[in-house]
Amino acid sequence: MSSERSWRGRLFIVSAPSGTGKTTLVERLVHVVPDLELSRSFTSRKPRPGEADGVDYNFISREQFDAMVAADDFLEFADVFGNYYGTSASETERVLASGRDLVLVIDVQGARQVRLRGFDSVGVFVLPPSYAVLEERLRKRSKDSETAIQHRLAVARSEVGAVAEYDYVVINDQVDQAVGRLCCIVQAERARRPRMGPVASEIIDTFRE
Repeated sequence: MSSERSWRGRLFIVSAPSGTGKTTLVERLVHVVPDLELSRSFTSRKPRPGEADGVDYNFISREQFDAMVAADDFLEFADVFGNYYGTSASETERVLASGRDLVLVIDVQGARQVRLRGFDSVGVFVLPPSYAVLEERLRKRSKDSETAIQHRLAVARSEVGAVAEYDYVVINDQVDQAVGRLCCIVQAERARRPRMGPVASEIIDTFRE
């Protein structure tokens, strides 16, 4: 139908405490849901082993990052454990204007900035099954010092208080099940009447012929 791609894409924001597994979930989500892209952030930190520029992140210097901030190039940006991350405003607009949906994996403060910029979005907060499970995941995955781990846990205690600012909550107890829940959220948002209105109108018109 001619109206099928006439809509504006939907912006999804996924936030979670460090170590919850949000990036893994969203990477799997975009592989199984058509017309859904994962936003690639700019960051001032150095690539980790196995990461590639332009694939995992857009790696830039701190000076370049500061210049982009000064030019208001970011939809949102944040200092995350001493490294800066930001989402391109122009690239976000390009994807949404094309009718494709976009997922931002950003922290609580970044999500607040997006809302303040007036972007209509769907917020999903991912929680671990418990604090103890989060601590266990951080210790297993990380080469961070004990001080760094304790700092991440302290930030997590603060971030979970923001869950009321989000539209949906997903518990990452098992990855496959959590991805399935995210899929349901995306499909439900796509089925809302404002988005499906043009398609529904075309179908309804056939009943009048």
